[in-house]
Amino acid sequence: MKIVSVEEMRALEAQSEAAGVPTAELMLRAGLAVAREVRRALGGAAGRRVLVLVGPGNNGGDGLVAARHLASWGAKIDGYLLAPRREDDPELIAALESGIRLQRSIEEGDAARRNSRDGGAGGGDPAGGGLEHDLRNADLVLDAVLGTGRSRPLGGLVKEAFDLVRRAKARRPALRTIALDIPSGLDADSGAVDPSVFPADQTLTLGFPKQGLYRGPAVTAAGQVTVLDIGIPAGYARDIVLELITRDTVQGLLPERPVDANKGTFGRVLVIAGSGNFIGAAILACRGAHRSGAGLVTLAAPAPLVTAVAGSLVETTYLPLPATQTGAIATMGAALVRDRVADYDAVAIGCGLGQEEETKAFVASVLFGGGQAPALRENLPVVLDADALNILAKTDRWWSRLRVQAVLTPHPGEMARLLRSTTKEVQRDRIAAARGAASTWGQTVVLKGAYTVIAAQGGLARVSPFAVPALASAGTGDVLTGVVAGLMAQGLEPYEAATVGVFLHGRAGQRFTQLHGDTGLVATDLLAHLPDMIREIRGPRGA
Repeated sequence: MKIVSVEEMRALEAQSEAAGVPTAELMLRAGLAVAREVRRALGGAAGRRVLVLVGPGNNGGDGLVAARHLASWGAKIDGYLLAPRREDDPELIAALESGIRLQRSIEEGDAARRNSRDGGAGGGDPAGGGLEHDLRNADLVLDAVLGTGRSRPLGGLVKEAFDLVRRAKARRPALRTIALDIPSGLDADSGAVDPSVFPADQTLTLGFPKQGLYRGPAVTAAGQVTVLDIGIPAGYARDIVLELITRDTVQGLLPERPVDANKGTFGRVLVIAGSGNFIGAAILACRGAHRSGAGLVTLAAPAPLVTAVAGSLVETTYLPLPATQTGAIATMGAALVRDRVADYDAVAIGCGLGQEEETKAFVASVLFGGGQAPALRENLPVVLDADALNILAKTDRWWSRLRVQAVLTPHPGEMARLLRSTTKEVQRDRIAAARGAASTWGQTVVLKGAYTVIAAQGGLARVSPFAVPALASAGTGDVLTGVVAGLMAQGLEPYEAATVGVFLHGRAGQRFTQLHGDTGLVATDLLAHLPDMIREIRGPRGA
């Protein structure tokens, strides 16, 4: 599914209009889709109280259509016009004719009229009225004020109303907030957020997701992003290069599992990882490769670490490497890797290696050589993570010397070091940071975090649909490294392996959250869920 800019969305709507689907029809479809999703979020509409904040343009029109449907399903609608609409506006007329009362100021509210309309049920304080009163009784607030065209700071009636919603949400966290298309006050391109925006629990974005929802502070303002189909043909967006990863995307990329296979069919992974202080990273990366479906996994690690983990990694084979006195890989280990690497289809390097000088020299020899050819052959698929990235960050123009097909998997801090920038600057526009790095380095980049970004050469980029705080736990990145390496060993190209790996990893984290909440996930929890996620995505073929 494509992710669009405001300009691209307008072009798609214009194409739709030219093909015979006018804006008014798109509005009707959008309003109905939003109403259905609101009903689902509430567990039904009958008797539920929905407060709808309505703005002046198409976003407000969509909200009026949604309010009309919700009212017809038995919801009690409190509507507020936070900006004037034309008196001949068909959606305003239809809403009023359906019996929805729309207040034109946040103080307006006739308690007697409300009690009459509700038959006395659920009317709250009979002496109260206006937005503050209705917020105390609302089950859900629908923000249909400003859409993608908004470019001015929030002020006046809108700001006052949003301040009241924010305070109401703070007092009563169970009050659900949903934004229609984008949260009002959020820039749909840059992700910049006006200080008066009230965060949404969920954003129902229309037709195609907007770029700003995955940029900068928008990640915390938009909540869960749900894309609603309003009937714009997907083919219209075929030339847009930024994509949201979906189940359909991944289903089409999962490696086949032929019934006459053997372990060689599914590839061999060499994991170069671990040191005396970071034993677990090596275990997690190996298990990630196994759980992704790789046929054989070998751990190349300091010899003392091999002895320590052999009882835990019984399915893994080993390449013991010479160790320093502190248990890290010594420089001479590169020769052993060079002798054995031809046996493998993909390599993962970096998890838990540490930053000893000898280990840095080992990594440099493996990747770049130094008096002789690099240990890793040209165009070998390789995942570079953790300490391998930190070593690269200290190497001038390392990308001009790298001959492998690499997937780099930095978190924002590692990305900042690689770019010689700051974490704040990386996070300000994660999509641009990943795209720019992929173009400069000529490699695939996975910028981890909420809505992980995968970027390749030529401007191609995909965004994970998952923002899972439970994944902010030590070791989860090591699992991802192993998964991506395992997928490359099974024949996927680096960009595709990164896409599938990130989706499986995020979906496993989401499944844990659904079962246990967003606190307490440890990296090994992901491993148990990965085969289930593959089976779920693959569908009947793997059932």
